[in-house]
Amino acid sequence: MHGVRPYKSLDDLPQTLAIFPLAGALLLPRGHLPLNIFEPRYLAMVDASLSGTRLIGMIQPVEPEANVTKPALSAVGCAGRITGYRETEDGRYLITLTGICRFRIGRELATDTPFRQIEPDFAQFVRDLLFDEAGPFPRERLLAALKHYLAHRDLKADWESAVSAPAETLVNAVAMLCPFEPAEKQALLEAPDWSERVETLITLLQMAGAETSGGTTLN
Repeated sequence: MHGVRPYKSLDDLPQTLAIFPLAGALLLPRGHLPLNIFEPRYLAMVDASLSGTRLIGMIQPVEPEANVTKPALSAVGCAGRITGYRETEDGRYLITLTGICRFRIGRELATDTPFRQIEPDFAQFVRDLLFDEAGPFPRERLLAALKHYLAHRDLKADWESAVSAPAETLVNAVAMLCPFEPAEKQALLEAPDWSERVETLITLLQMAGAETSGGTTLN
């Protein structure tokens, strides 16, 4: 499966949505999230999605799923379309979700499916359907913060790609791949606009770098 069908308006989005609660997972509009699906309920979710809209809602629980049957969920998630799919010999699905649009939970549905479903409210995030980069992109500030962050974690990156990547591609990749805390990832997801997401990302990188190096962050 390649490419993403155009979603031009709220009318193109579904009124019901299967959700995949997963702590620490962040999907942003036009971001690409690889997932290894092995639990029977989520295998069923992928099967249902592929036979329908091919959309799945990624959302973080706010309590450990191991402690309760149906953990409470964050208020905001992101719907993603299955754009990559492979089945393994041991019965797992390796899928890629491409982010389409964020949503708020309208209400959770009472269903007989093994996976949870909701009525999503996309209205607040309709601008996600079109990339709306407002203002100049502070690439140098972001790269400097990222370089410091990686150096103090002994992590490596494809620096040539980072320098030349389109702005949204770079921001999505850094936000989704860096091992931020779940609450920090939620803050990136809920940033109201592009500029604030970029500033939030730079701040998180700077704060994490300062903590690792034993420094402090001044306001």
